[in-house]
Amino acid sequence: MKEISDEGLRAPERFESWPELEESFWRAATEPALERTRANLASFPAGSYPAPSSAGRRYQAIPNREWTSSFWTGLLWLSHELSGDARFREAALAQVPDFRRRLDERIAVETHDLGFLYSLSCVAAWRLAGDEAARAAALKAAALLMGRYFEKAGIIQAWGDLGDSAQRGRIIIDCAMNLPLLFWASEETGDPYYREAAAAHLSAANGSLLRADGSSYHTYYFDLESGKPLRGSTAQGYSDSSCWARGQAWGIYGLALGFRYLRDPCLLETASRLAHYFLNRLPQDLICYWDLAFVEGSQERDSSAAAIAACGLLELASSLPAADPRRRPFENAAAAIGASLARRYAAAGDALSNGLLLHAVYSKPAGEGVDECCIWGDYFYLELLARLQLSWKPYW
Repeated sequence: MKEISDEGLRAPERFESWPELEESFWRAATEPALERTRANLASFPAGSYPAPSSAGRRYQAIPNREWTSSFWTGLLWLSHELSGDARFREAALAQVPDFRRRLDERIAVETHDLGFLYSLSCVAAWRLAGDEAARAAALKAAALLMGRYFEKAGIIQAWGDLGDSAQRGRIIIDCAMNLPLLFWASEETGDPYYREAAAAHLSAANGSLLRADGSSYHTYYFDLESGKPLRGSTAQGYSDSSCWARGQAWGIYGLALGFRYLRDPCLLETASRLAHYFLNRLPQDLICYWDLAFVEGSQERDSSAAAIAACGLLELASSLPAADPRRRPFENAAAAIGASLARRYAAAGDALSNGLLLHAVYSKPAGEGVDECCIWGDYFYLELLARLQLSWKPYW
């Protein structure tokens, strides 16, 4: 392995200590987010979901066909946990039949994002409300996800029909966040194959997507016959050799969640290196640019990547021993990012917007959702606020 640069070795010294914010600060940030989500209930009834990104800072309603549908459902569960308002719970449960219908009719299910879709909708409904129909749907989704697993290569193919030569053997860093569905299914059914597949994929990703300096590739190709790693590339980053900010955030959080299930210290070490690199590439206000190749200038920020990374930092910190010197800096960094989001990026004061978090980026190369609200950014912003206030148990 190449020598690891300083950016992957340690967090910047500014996070060694950080002023602790009063609980009232986080409550004041949470209330307008809950109020906006409550107001959005009428716009997105059962069977209707916000588009992945806003247009002119407003989400349009779409049916359940995108990889992002469940982030709205997850927002509802978080809002219920933070407020106790039964309307959020009822609205989340009302979506369970629609998620089952999507599986039965096979609507846009040729993707590893089944993990996103069914962890935040149906696994959450089972864990929080004991909904048996939700449990059955989540198990069906997990079985479908297993159909994308190639045992010889030890990977779950990310996108598209499995016969698509352009996508054959391709993994992406986002998949680490989709694997908890398989870990959950293994626990629920007692079938170790779900867990073994998830562990194999994490091992393959750990050995390919991570660069020596602590940065990451967005995507990587494998030869499915030999299992040999072939090449790294990007679909959403600035270049194949740069580090897409949201991908780095998925990696931090996804590997930390992998440790929650596998207790493999290698996952903690890798997640820590990714976290260090991320923190060392932040601008003054701590909200990353859309690609970590940029640390200053006129490029767009990605508040959604910042929110994901902050949640991942707290998950990572929670797995480290209290005496570990990395734990406090990771906690401080997460709180500092959260405070910056609340003060400068929250959409509460924007009467034209129906989102929670401004200045996110869906896909800069595609010119899609640039400097807009992104529904996953809204979800992870509220998850971050929940983590900073509650003894919150992940839906992942």
